Amino acid sequence: MVGRIIETSECVAEGAAHLCAVEPRFGPALALTGPLPLRRRKDGFAALLDAIVSQQVSVAAVNAIWGRLKDAKLTGPRKVMWASAEDLRACGLSRQKIRYAKALSEARIDYKALRDAPTDDVIATLIEVPGIGRWTAEIYAMFSLGRADVFAPGDLALQESAKILFDLPERPTEKALRSMAEPWAPWRAVAARALWAYYRVAKEREGIR
Repeated sequence: MVGRIIETSECVAEGAAHLCAVEPRFGPALALTGPLPLRRRKDGFAALLDAIVSQQVSVAAVNAIWGRLKDAKLTGPRKVMWASAEDLRACGLSRQKIRYAKALSEARIDYKALRDAPTDDVIATLIEVPGIGRWTAEIYAMFSLGRADVFAPGDLALQESAKILFDLPERPTEKALRSMAEPWAPWRAVAARALWAYYRVAKEREGIR
């Protein structure tokens, strides 16, 4: 079952209203954050390649590497499959990321079929590819496929935001946060947006102190 798809800002607003009804603490948080972002992205090979490129490097470095890949026309599966390691290294990819990019290009994922696949099947398909973990698969389902009820409890910012918002003694584990998020269905992807936005606000307020 695919469930709701987030297509517009109105969808996000509907989810935010639901969250405020089922969990009162979201109300004050959303009053601080303002309207939540849509954050929809394109799906397909390039979206996952971008996720691999983005691992453990700065935004500036990602932009530079991605720019070189685009200039070299190395953002499609066939081009990456046929490219030499030297070609990819010249764009700024490490040896490990070259291996991951090659594995993704050879995985033969049917990206169109993923649009209609159950979320659990999407995640199971993606995590079979070296270099794509559960967090990356959940983010892809959330933003590239628009799934409204996907959450990413392994995300450290979500964990820290939940700790602050719910006044927890320590940051919840991935398992604990996944359990916490269950009552927020069927809009857990909007809850993730809310917690990320609240995290930024909370950290800015900490800085003022």
